Amino acid sequence: MTGNRRAATLPVRFFARPADVVAPALLGAVIESRAGGVITRGRIVETEAYLGHDDPAAHGYLGRKNERNAAIFGPPGSWYVYLSYGMHWCANLVCAREGEAAAVLVRALEPLDGLDIMRERRNGVVDRHLCSGPGKLCQALGITRELDATMMAASPVTVSRGTRLPPGSVAAGPRIGITRAADWALRFVIAASPWVSRKA
Repeated sequence: MTGNRRAATLPVRFFARPADVVAPALLGAVIESRAGGVITRGRIVETEAYLGHDDPAAHGYLGRKNERNAAIFGPPGSWYVYLSYGMHWCANLVCAREGEAAAVLVRALEPLDGLDIMRERRNGVVDRHLCSGPGKLCQALGITRELDATMMAASPVTVSRGTRLPPGSVAAGPRIGITRAADWALRFVIAASPWVSRKA
């Protein structure tokens, strides 16, 4: 989709499911950002599921809640944005039931629209690396902590349905950059996409 007309966003019921169901279902969906009053869009090609209270790698493991992770305990279909390593914003969509602390991390996008803006925000890196990681895509789309705890459908950054993927196009593997539950196959990618951060 191009132009200024915004596509219909995914409904709350889409996210009111376990994170490991939502994560592969988000592949192929389109994120549109209007941050800074400009439009950038990308297709989701990589996600990771975090299952909440019972997932040792999840920020809400064992129900531990604080000021920084409070948004992950919010309603399904809301954003949870946190700072990684004190440097990079990471954008997650809250899933399951409110209070469960389950979410899907958006890990990589295929850039679709607003590439000139993305290149400027990403300091002129080659297109292959504009959105090939969670911090990179947030920088390219202008996502910051201001998005945290907002409902996706009413926020400047929305997610809409994209092209339906053919059977067998999704691959799963271990999540990246974690030490606990590191062998759980909860990272999902469009297997043939050249835009993922790492092959599954």
